[in-house]
Amino acid sequence: MQSTRPSDQLPSVLASLPDPEVAGNTCPRRTRLQIDLLLLAVEALNLDSSEAMLAAIQDLQLQDLIRNRVVLWRLRSTNPFRRFSQRRPLGIDEAKALVAIACHLTKQQTVSIRQLLLIYEQLRVQGLSVEQSLPLAQYLQRFRTHFRSRMNLKRASIAIYDSDQKLNTLALKLLGELLFCTGTLGMQRFWVSLFDGEAA
Repeated sequence: MQSTRPSDQLPSVLASLPDPEVAGNTCPRRTRLQIDLLLLAVEALNLDSSEAMLAAIQDLQLQDLIRNRVVLWRLRSTNPFRRFSQRRPLGIDEAKALVAIACHLTKQQTVSIRQLLLIYEQLRVQGLSVEQSLPLAQYLQRFRTHFRSRMNLKRASIAIYDSDQKLNTLALKLLGELLFCTGTLGMQRFWVSLFDGEAA
């Protein structure tokens, strides 16, 4: 990856994210899906996620890229696996903004994320169901609800998540990715990982 755009033309939070070498300076569909799934996990953690995302846009000074909630919805709907997807590309700078929002909100939830993963590991070792923990069960239930209401379940890549157990596994995997984003250079490392194998 290499950046071809002067960093002073981007909000400071995005300047550290390099431009990937992808065709058309737009995100591949796998990247769009992964960003949207990460945001779904953020939503499952935070009951007030819609307002929190709008606040994050202000905090990160991303208003030039995401003016309001309608624009935010349109950007997320570039995920081709959504029930109501937008037939438009997701630009690299737009994708950077979505990742920055996700990571910003994730850092606010670091303690909760660590606790949920610790609870899951303890339950797994003891051979107990995730339903034994109310906080973990609530996160998983909210994620399943968001996923099923927003994704096109007829698409082959989505239809594989045809049970609560498979969606729980996905939700827990995303929880681990969220924790990864809270670490040193976590946002940058997550951003680079989105384009592994996607270089033009």
